[in-house]
Amino acid sequence: MSAENQPFFIVKPGLVQAIAIMTLVNGVLNILWGATTTFGMIAGLVTLCIVPLTILPLILGIFEILYAVKLLADPPQPVRPSQTIAILEICCIVVGNVISLVIGILALVFYNDPAVKTYFARINEQR
Repeated sequence: MSAENQPFFIVKPGLVQAIAIMTLVNGVLNILWGATTTFGMIAGLVTLCIVPLTILPLILGIFEILYAVKLLADPPQPVRPSQTIAILEICCIVVGNVISLVIGILALVFYNDPAVKTYFARINEQR
């Protein structure tokens, strides 16, 4: 088999795997957090103008799960680093979600690692 016909394998750095797992777990936690706080506020008859704030974790959780599945895919799918998701995770501190805050900060730090930047550049050049 010639070198041109051999499959091109990209090794996924451990930090990318960590980002994917943290994002997946945080997505599930955000869905649970958002649902619990929304229903708790409605049941407790808290001012309805505050309830829309609790929708952020619900919607963000769905996007986090979809993004994490793409990162965990084997073979890797072309996907860009999602700093938007990381920033929205940090914004979840508004509803008291400290876990999401920590994961968002870690994701932003991990995205700036040279190995992670190289990995994303390589999987996106295969298109």
